[in-house]
Parts: sequence; C-alpha cells; structure tokens
Amino acid sequence: MTATARSAQHPLDQQPSLAEYLRASSGTQHHDIATRSFITELMSGDLSLADYTRYLGQYAWVYEALEQLVDRVSQVDRIEIFDPALDRLPAIESDLAALGVQDWRREHPPLPATTEYIAHLQSLTSADRVRCLAHHYTRYLGDLSGGQAFAALVARHYGAAPEQLGFYRFDAINNIVQYKRAYRDRLNALSLAQVEIDALVAEVDAAFTYNGAVFDGLAR
Repeated sequence: MTATARSAQHPLDQQPSLAEYLRASSGTQHHDIATRSFITELMSGDLSLADYTRYLGQYAWVYEALEQLVDRVSQVDRIEIFDPALDRLPAIESDLAALGVQDWRREHPPLPATTEYIAHLQSLTSADRVRCLAHHYTRYLGDLSGGQAFAALVARHYGAAPEQLGFYRFDAINNIVQYKRAYRDRLNALSLAQVEIDALVAEVDAAFTYNGAVFDGLAR
C-alpha cells in the first residue's frame, strides 16, 4: 500500500504505526496459517508427541538459517530489534534431545517445503536488512505471543515435560508482555522509506507463505 492509500484510509491523517500496519496487512495470512490442518489437529490433541517432534525437527532447520541471516545482517547494520535473547536454535536442540532425538539433522531431514524456506533465507545477504526484519518479526513475535499458548496445549494433550518445551521459554526475558511492547516500539522507531515499508510487507507475506507450506508438508 502506498503512503497515499494509507492516508486515504485515515482521513484525519492519523496513519497507523508500522507495527499496526504490519499486523493489519498480514491479518488474512495469519488466520490462514493458524487454521492449517496440521496445526489445528496438533493443537486439538488429535496427533501425537512424535508429530510435535517432527514439527520441531523441521523448525530446527528454519531457525538455524534465520539466525545465521540475522548474524549476517548484524555484522554490517546492528538493529536493536535483533536481540540475541530471542535466539531459539539452542533451545530447540535441547528440546529435541529431551524428546529422544540424538541427531536432528539425520533423523529429521528437511521436507521439500522446509528446503525452499531455508534456501530463501540463505539467499538473503547482509544488505537485506528489511527482508531479514520481516522474517524476524514473523517468527519471533509469534513465538512470544501464540507460542506460549501452543506450549501449554502440547503439554496438556501429549504430556510434554518442561524440558521438552524450552523452545517457548525465553529465560533472558523477564516480562514477555513488556518485551513485545518494546519490540513494537523499536519497530515503529525505525526510519524506513515507503519503498522499504512495501518490501517489508511483501516479505512478511512471503514468510507466512513459507511457513504455511511447511505445515502442509508436515500434514502429508
């Protein structure tokens, strides 16, 4: 959406913040992801702890690629949002070990959809800070939000122990609600040109598409 179109939606010239704009522009995609069959069945208790382990095995690959991308961008453009406290790969690896996975790379090779997702992340360079931000926003803010409820459901339905759910614990963050508010404040404080905002929105859309494809792959 152009700046002109955004103003037209807000006749009093009270344009939404960047965080509000991203949330609104990705609303349809977010709903679509949340209603994919694999996720709804997993959250309803219709699958198994082994299915959850398969899910986690795929996202080990995704977070490895994402966190490598964040490192590449941070070496040339340190953005405050890129906080190491959010890193998930060590927690995922610990969870998988607690779930009985000895070698996640061998036991859970990437699905075709996961391969496409990580290939896209690996194709982004240190100059792609806005596109990196899109994937960072999509994954980590989701983990801080819906991920908390997701962990409770996995524990309830499948008897997952706390040591198998470290993915959803952010031990370096004292207050998740306040942290999410601060994350959005930092996002809003970024000085982005309209072309960068458009690229950010498009890449958030792409991130949801990649995640949806992984969920569909897991369902098959």
